Amino acid sequence: MASGRLPGWLAALAWGLALSCCVHGAGRPWSGNNEWKKLILTQHWPPTVCKEANNCQDTLDYWTIHGLWPDKGEECNRSWHFDLNEIQDLMPDMKIYWPDVIHSSPNRSQFWKHEWDKHGTCAAQVAILNSERKYFGKSLDLYKQLDLNSVLLKFGIKPSINYYQMEDFKDALTRIYGVVPKIQCLLPEQGEEVQTIGQIELCFTKDDLHLRNCTEPGEELPTKQEAWLARRTSTHRMVVCEDGPVFYPPPSKTQL
Repeated sequence: MASGRLPGWLAALAWGLALSCCVHGAGRPWSGNNEWKKLILTQHWPPTVCKEANNCQDTLDYWTIHGLWPDKGEECNRSWHFDLNEIQDLMPDMKIYWPDVIHSSPNRSQFWKHEWDKHGTCAAQVAILNSERKYFGKSLDLYKQLDLNSVLLKFGIKPSINYYQMEDFKDALTRIYGVVPKIQCLLPEQGEEVQTIGQIELCFTKDDLHLRNCTEPGEELPTKQEAWLARRTSTHRMVVCEDGPVFYPPPSKTQL
């Protein structure tokens, strides 16, 4: 074999890999098997987030964005680094609707970096989300379109020291959105009577971002089994809420 020349089959393989890289977008290939089927817009309730973390800088009185997550895959492109400059025009909305209620950092951007690195680089497989600006911009658009805070208030569901029934939340969300959401709670700690609502997930189709049910039959662990596993691993972990009473905690004063 002549020195410096690749066998025909190896040259063809190298060419194919290079072409695949280009097809997947300007030198930003995705690693591993990260095919996903739906997007999950996750909103969390800051007072419960602070309770779970037991370490908060502040609490807010409205639902905020946790993230926009593909249902499969994490850190799909570790070479595609977060750049705060890409979303400078979104900063006013980001600080209001997508705040980091736990950590303080310059512009509180570490939370956004985490969401981009872990989830955004996977969501970028579709054209409508294939840049950092598109990913965060579309997440904000979906948050505003859903208007979860107003939906709950419309049905008289607001933070209270009195308990609600889980069906109150399910019925309100299903009636307005026409799909089955996933609602997560913190398990009651020692001395507490009921679970605490903490997170609401609404799901979208991959190609056209239409609302869809978050779960299919047999797609996830039964609630009781999931709760049992959570109790074995931690007292601070959100699991799918059980039917029955639920606490929707009012916000507390800012913690210094």
